[in-house]
Amino acid sequence: MGWLNKIFKGSVNRVSRGHYDGSWHEGHSSDNARGAYDESDNEDIDRAIALSLSEEQNKGKAVDIDYNLEEDEQLARALQESLNADSPPRQNIPVENVPSEPPRELPPILFASSGSRTCAGCKNPIGHGRFLSCMDSVWHPQCFRCFACNKPISEYEFAMHEDQPYHKSCYKDFFHPKCDVCKNFIPTNRNGLIEYRAHPFWMQKYCPSHEDDGTPRCCSCERMEPMDIKYITLDDGRKLCLECLNSSIMDTPECQQLYMDIQEFFEGLNMKVEQQVPILLVERQALNEALETEKNGHHLPETRGLCLSEEQIVRTILRRPIIGPGNRIIDMITAPYKLERRCEVTAILILYGLPRLQTGSILAHEMMHAYLRLKGFRSLSPQVEEGICQVLSHMWLESEIIFGSSIDISATSVASSSSSSSTPTTSKKGAKTEFEKKLGAFIKHQIETDSSEAYGDGFRAANRAVESYGLRSTLNHMKMTGSFPY
Repeated sequence: MGWLNKIFKGSVNRVSRGHYDGSWHEGHSSDNARGAYDESDNEDIDRAIALSLSEEQNKGKAVDIDYNLEEDEQLARALQESLNADSPPRQNIPVENVPSEPPRELPPILFASSGSRTCAGCKNPIGHGRFLSCMDSVWHPQCFRCFACNKPISEYEFAMHEDQPYHKSCYKDFFHPKCDVCKNFIPTNRNGLIEYRAHPFWMQKYCPSHEDDGTPRCCSCERMEPMDIKYITLDDGRKLCLECLNSSIMDTPECQQLYMDIQEFFEGLNMKVEQQVPILLVERQALNEALETEKNGHHLPETRGLCLSEEQIVRTILRRPIIGPGNRIIDMITAPYKLERRCEVTAILILYGLPRLQTGSILAHEMMHAYLRLKGFRSLSPQVEEGICQVLSHMWLESEIIFGSSIDISATSVASSSSSSSTPTTSKKGAKTEFEKKLGAFIKHQIETDSSEAYGDGFRAANRAVESYGLRSTLNHMKMTGSFPY
């Protein structure tokens, strides 16, 4: 499953400040305006032209003015009206398209204003004194405030978001993404852009460095371990988040009720498994050892379940372990269990420590393997066998997280796949938490988007056949031809 790579950009504006005390400071004039006058024109007229033109040209910048001379002001206004100069169009650049570092600007142009203008903040006249001109309006300095903290913006630079001004610090707190792992602001890359990774389902955001620094992931939901939360460490080194731990299946007796639920689900589909197949919860080492002995089956690189046909001895977990110091699993009790070949299936092994929904989806998959062997399905290709097993796993998950009980999905499937009547029983399980519903959707998403040929392509081909012809007709066609109906 691929991870998402995101780029985030922000915008910063600058507040330009100046004053007028009889001589101008930090200003510059317009060459185009100067060309319209003779060189012998006095310097005051040139300055007034530049100042009057700059008022329209600098919309969107904040300028701080302190003026005292009405004559220069009136002269500037008269020249502005006589020239009837057009101001350049204003550029309103979206936040996401602006580099995180503000561009360099030329020194500000200072200008005077009449005392009759109205402050965009308090709606009172500006009067004579200091004012700011930005965002197509004029403001008293104390009225130009941050949209987040409502305090005046007095810094040289400020940020804009959705036509609202922010302090740079407030903008960062509100809009700069934080890492869900280390809780720090995600740093910029070498190009000055904010780059982060995100899980394609949970959308957990994190710094790219956490992919290589040994930060563990939950073995069930795949979310990274935040630095302020300690995951549970299982005896085989796997990590389990606290949400997944809440519904985890930890020993063989605990798994029996889930086994009964899935048996009822199969019966509701008119696919009863008559033989009592032993269901054993085991550690990873026991699962791998059994896999080496087993001759049949097609398995993923990391096996979580196994349908056995050979006689062997496996170690099963008898009692739920406890959480000891350092959030590690301790006091696990195991015992050997001898498998005897009384039918085509000797046992189903499931990896311990996974949440109920994930354990159930694995068990439903392996139960379908058992059903195929016990019902005489022979020589199926990996894509066909694993594909139909994934369909049953997917259907069971739907019955858990969408319909709320196995009876709904079973009844629907029976109606579409067989004319024979069957009365499915109600599943014995409690209500799902919001996290369990989300986890169930995640496991379904994994099945649907699997990229492997046997499990992914096989599921999609099997699911199309079941949706088109029904489950019973699909199974009948598989038994006769070894392939899906098309």
